[in-house]
Amino acid sequence: MTVMGVSKFERFFRAAAGLHVDKNDLKRYGDFVDAKLYDLLVVGQASAKANGRDTVEPWDLPITKGLQESIHRFRRLDEEVDLKPILEQLAAHPPLDRTPTQETEERYPEIIGGLSVALAETFKITYPDVKNPQTSHWDGVTAVFDRLL
Repeated sequence: MTVMGVSKFERFFRAAAGLHVDKNDLKRYGDFVDAKLYDLLVVGQASAKANGRDTVEPWDLPITKGLQESIHRFRRLDEEVDLKPILEQLAAHPPLDRTPTQETEERYPEIIGGLSVALAETFKITYPDVKNPQTSHWDGVTAVFDRLL
């Protein structure tokens, strides 16, 4: 991620949950985003297959009410942070048995944004006094997502 991207990443987490993250947190964040987008796509692929389609449509992705609300909060935050262009770079995914449609792929940045808001807010819920998350905090928060998504 570019220096401009690092600064936007830091500003985003401050705006979303008052957290002070730094460039050392970027790898953990990138790993989180990759894993959760892949998890959503795997379930979306199964839905497409069950419905006899060769492509993954947006409605195949298991976007819960909570994630949808986080996507809406991301849209509002993104107006001031402008992180969406950077998230588009993170929206790569490994090949799947079913190909996501262009419409599905176009939604990745906002889905990642919603996951990012949910991640930041989960830090504050789980560790209310933490300002600068450490490895143990990242491990705890990502474990929650691993069980829910």
